[in-house]
Amino acid sequence: MSTCEDYVFVCPECDQSIRVNPSMREALVENGCVICGTAVTQDAFDGQNDES
Repeated sequence: MSTCEDYVFVCPECDQSIRVNPSMREALVENGCVICGTAVTQDAFDGQNDES
């Protein structure tokens, strides 16, 4: 099992989807989508487990 939690970010505006780590998740919440600049909330992230 991995000790690193990853999240899938899906922008509510441009629908861009990327896998991010916890620090990138915080940066996206603080700064908005890196593609379109839309403000995002914690709701834009789904937690991922290593069972893909």
